[in-house]
Amino acid sequence: MARMSADDLIIRPAQPEDERELAALNRAAWSPLSDVSPQPPVEDGVFDERHTPDQFLLAVLGGRIVGYVRQVPPTPLASNRHVRQIQGLAVDGSARGRGVGRRLVEAACDAARADGARRMTLRVLGWNAPARRLYEGCGFVVEGSLAEEFLIDGRYVDDIWMARRLVG
Repeated sequence: MARMSADDLIIRPAQPEDERELAALNRAAWSPLSDVSPQPPVEDGVFDERHTPDQFLLAVLGGRIVGYVRQVPPTPLASNRHVRQIQGLAVDGSARGRGVGRRLVEAACDAARADGARRMTLRVLGWNAPARRLYEGCGFVVEGSLAEEFLIDGRYVDDIWMARRLVG
């Protein structure tokens, strides 16, 4: 079988029928390097009243979901409507190193911009160097940090806040 290239990658909005495959990816991609919550149980889905399909963009390669990004308004406040926040990014191990994460982040920024957003923000664990490099490569800069915000596996970890302008 021919090796698929990043050109074969499709980025598309999630649909309700994607939930089972998306939940499996979410469980498989879980890591203490990137997650502050416990690994989701096998029976857990992804979608609920706060996590709706319209918030997710999926990366599909060869008909299989190999990544997702979730972006949402960070608060319900009218004064904050111009900001979106990435609140989830995962790439299947088999698709890493192919630019999938970068394509997802850029697609999320494009969608936010098209919806009138001027800024994209995110939070990343201080020890997650691969994610920080990805975000920096996509134009995000560190705007602040909360020292020792999380205790994970017996270690205190900083919460790094990053942002990128989406206009001018």
